[in-house]
Amino acid sequence: MSDLAGHATGGYAAGVGYQAMSISALAGYLAAARDDRERWRLVAEFLEEYRHEPETRRPGLLSEEPATTGDERWDVFAAALAEFLATRDGRGVAAWVHARGLKGSWFPFDSPAARADALVHSPASFRARGIFLAPQNLEVA
Repeated sequence: MSDLAGHATGGYAAGVGYQAMSISALAGYLAAARDDRERWRLVAEFLEEYRHEPETRRPGLLSEEPATTGDERWDVFAAALAEFLATRDGRGVAAWVHARGLKGSWFPFDSPAARADALVHSPASFRARGIFLAPQNLEVA
């Protein structure tokens, strides 16, 4: 695992084994990131770790409300992502996700083709909060 934002080595006490990144921890890393390119790498790392966690552990990764990232768009993104993953897993969503939404719209990938794809295919949890992105933007190789 990479050492993005100190995740692999800096977030845990000595003697504690591997722990997957939670949505709350992701928000902390997003807040410290230098730019959106780094933020998307962190999101990809979170999604990869989430994907490899046993289904019984996944709800715990989404339950704690994240602190603000300092950017409303990314705060709302965290809520949309938590709902998206919980719904995809057939689980209920944490109560904290319902309070977050944008007043306007955000197209994180804002080329004409990406915008058209996002308008048609954006997952419901993102669309309901004013975030438009294509489902493939949430896939990890």
